[in-house]
Amino acid sequence: MASGNLTIDLRALVANYLALAAMTAGETAAVVKADGYGLGAALVAQTLAKAGARRFFVATAEEGATLRQALGNTPEINVFSGHMAGDTALIRDAYLVPMLNSPAQVHRHQEALPGHPFGVQLDSGMHRLGVQPADWPALRDAARNATLLMSHLACADEPDHPQNAAQLAAFHALTADSQSPKSLAATGGTLLGRPYHFDLIRPGIGLYGGLPFAQAQPVVRLSLPVIQIRTAVPGAKVGYAASYTAPGPRQIATLSSGYADGLIRAMSSRATLWHGDTPCPLVGRVSMDLLTVDVTDCAEPPEVLDILGPHQTVDQLAEAAGTIGYEILTSLGPRYRRELIQ
Repeated sequence: MASGNLTIDLRALVANYLALAAMTAGETAAVVKADGYGLGAALVAQTLAKAGARRFFVATAEEGATLRQALGNTPEINVFSGHMAGDTALIRDAYLVPMLNSPAQVHRHQEALPGHPFGVQLDSGMHRLGVQPADWPALRDAARNATLLMSHLACADEPDHPQNAAQLAAFHALTADSQSPKSLAATGGTLLGRPYHFDLIRPGIGLYGGLPFAQAQPVVRLSLPVIQIRTAVPGAKVGYAASYTAPGPRQIATLSSGYADGLIRAMSSRATLWHGDTPCPLVGRVSMDLLTVDVTDCAEPPEVLDILGPHQTVDQLAEAAGTIGYEILTSLGPRYRRELIQ
């Protein structure tokens, strides 16, 4: 028995891409790192390529090489981590475009692969990845042929945060003398409006139905099978550490899924599952392979329950677990039976 059915709506994925693309006058790339945010990078990228995407972003050269096999030779595949030590053969053979992040990476790339395309990531104030402003003047000449100058916003999901405007100004200052195409906006930056778009937007989470793109269509539904249902008498303890005590007679369903499938322990006694329109609280601790859920209010014994679906988005589930939708999506395990809507 699979741990559940993970339904991926490729029509919704494309609709989200096209909706974000319609917001900009420039090009729209697609971020498919972390195996397409847990949904399968090859599947996601092939689908979006058919919808018009010509440029993709991954986290590492290894991800890029795998994606190249799925996409063929035409699309451009960019690597956020740049040109790391040991990446030269992958970058060359898979024809990847590293986003260089430091003077050391610029020198490594130009010495190892002279003439091979590259972009540059600039640190406009997030202090995570990117060439620091103090190092940039000495690298400008070496980077004059960059395919892209990019940076990343730290607070784009908070439109009124002052760091957005500060980073926009810093990016303008860093790139003012360059003729290379420019990119600052991921999903959140795209929603901030045209001043943040430059030549290329590169949405990630918004493609997959996540915030801050509130108008996104949901892309995933996760339905979990019920193994058995038992009656818990008043005072009965459920699950590890006896963390849940039945307040009265309760019908407790045991489901085939757990933290090994990406349903993190922080959901314990906090998440809700659904049987049609009936909410069913998760009770007790999340186990490695099992969940226990109170189905007392169901009109009939359920065979499956939805933990993601029409009544609960990835962000709503994430909020219940005290995390973010990114973690929910990228944690989805390999044991689910995957079904496609196309």
